[in-house]
Amino acid sequence: MTRIVVTGAAGFIGSQIIAGLNARGIDNIIAVDELTQGDKFRNLAGLKIADYVDADAFYGAFAAQRYGHVEAVFHEGACSDTMELDGKYMMQNNFETTKQLFHAAQAQGTRLLYASSAATYGGSATFKEDPAFEAPLNVYGYSKLLFDQVMRRELGAQLQNASTQVVGFRYFNVYGPHEQHKGRMASVAYHQFHQFRAEGRVKLFGEYGGYAPGAQMRDFVFVDDVVAVNLWYFDHPGISGIFNLGSGRAQAFNDVACAVVNTLRAADGHVPLALDTIASMGLIEYIAFPDALRGKYQCYTQADLGALRASGCDHAFADVATGVGKYVQWLAAQA
Repeated sequence: MTRIVVTGAAGFIGSQIIAGLNARGIDNIIAVDELTQGDKFRNLAGLKIADYVDADAFYGAFAAQRYGHVEAVFHEGACSDTMELDGKYMMQNNFETTKQLFHAAQAQGTRLLYASSAATYGGSATFKEDPAFEAPLNVYGYSKLLFDQVMRRELGAQLQNASTQVVGFRYFNVYGPHEQHKGRMASVAYHQFHQFRAEGRVKLFGEYGGYAPGAQMRDFVFVDDVVAVNLWYFDHPGISGIFNLGSGRAQAFNDVACAVVNTLRAADGHVPLALDTIASMGLIEYIAFPDALRGKYQCYTQADLGALRASGCDHAFADVATGVGKYVQWLAAQA
């Protein structure tokens, strides 16, 4: 029976990957996380798993082959706080731990599908999986890039034909159900839903980086699409590499605000409004750009999906209106 490990299992993407595996009838899953933040258990409560292992105990035990044959590890465990300044903690959590897992997986013939990040590109204007465009703006992005570099160096030119699959996914701005524990790092859509419910308006950054208020653009990708792509590569064990995982479509933060506002208004029987009308009605509040983010903020991201498509993955990604609309409906149903 296929045995799978999911690290960061109680987290946002990890728990959704388990749900995706469960939907296929796969439940021989070892869930790895640390529940110091105890309410994260809610993301696991409705899922079928074979065992739970604390992250502090797992990595050494896995390297010692104490779990028998593991077909694949979906490695989602990491510190994902892009504003975390403790570089020693970040490098231990995101780089050293992943490197240890990579070496153990290669030694055991276990496939590794892991979370990299679009933060590896930093201030670049081109988002293509090439060292020429990798320029992280913070230690989080660097911790993710350094592992990508190590993996490339160790597997070399044979990366695409690695004997044991290794796939790194450079996640762009992922949003969707079960991210509530992420606090300030939860998606813009999540925060705007709660702002609108509490105050009758949503908040966005004002003018910055040459962009008008709310016009900074990101590649927003729905978590259902992220899971679908992870599972596509799981179904294609002969394909290895580093791949962008975004929608391939840059959209303004204003688009997210419109989707949140119009979805919630529609629930009350109101017709959708255009951005200028939403703004003129005071349903969007533009706030001063925070000093703490100056020089560390990506004003524009858009995944180049060339490598993903060339590998054979033709998954169709939701746009903001569709994905955020579904997400807001889900949030409203939980309230």
